[in-house]
Amino acid sequence: MSLPAAVLNAPATVLRLGVFGGAFDPPHRAHVALVEAAIAQLQLDRVQVLPTGQAWHKPRQLSAATDRLAMTRLAFEPLPQVAVDDREILRAGPSYTIDTLQALQREYPHAQLYLLIGDDQRRSLPSWHKIGEIGRIAIICAAGRDQAVRAWNQHSDAPESSPPISDTLQARMCSLEMPLMPHSATDIRALAATEQALTGLVPPAVERYIHEHHLYRLH
Repeated sequence: MSLPAAVLNAPATVLRLGVFGGAFDPPHRAHVALVEAAIAQLQLDRVQVLPTGQAWHKPRQLSAATDRLAMTRLAFEPLPQVAVDDREILRAGPSYTIDTLQALQREYPHAQLYLLIGDDQRRSLPSWHKIGEIGRIAIICAAGRDQAVRAWNQHSDAPESSPPISDTLQARMCSLEMPLMPHSATDIRALAATEQALTGLVPPAVERYIHEHHLYRLH
């Protein structure tokens, strides 16, 4: 894994704070695996997991925020380093990553922030709101790229093509080593719509929540 100098040279006394946002509609095992990999490989002290509020970039309406927040708490409950943060849900207007990072920077002025993203998010980075400022505030750590992952990401909400990532931004990025986990929230919602089992795709507590609350049903 190639790490920027800022990662390698961060003093041991500095709080290493991971930031992981997403729709989590629903949260699935690949989400959890990404956070676990980041904690281990970046030696993170804490990770703020933030379900998005109003997703400006999503072409569809998200499920109720209360359900996504509840599922996210269930998914990450086994990880003691994780705190599920509802600030983006409570914030009025579109959810922009830069707003969250700036708020966390004010709250933890001596912390090194690590923005955790999936491969699909990596490809859309150039279109993010104030991406240059995001790169200055946080080191961007993305799930490792893989041909098979690209194949299933074609069915996700990510854009099929994006502008190239600048050299300046690349210098603030690193890759996380992860096993191939072709999990897609789109596919999981489709399975849940017909009440099929989600075993192995989402944490057991999340699967129970989806079925008990009849989420993603067609009727």
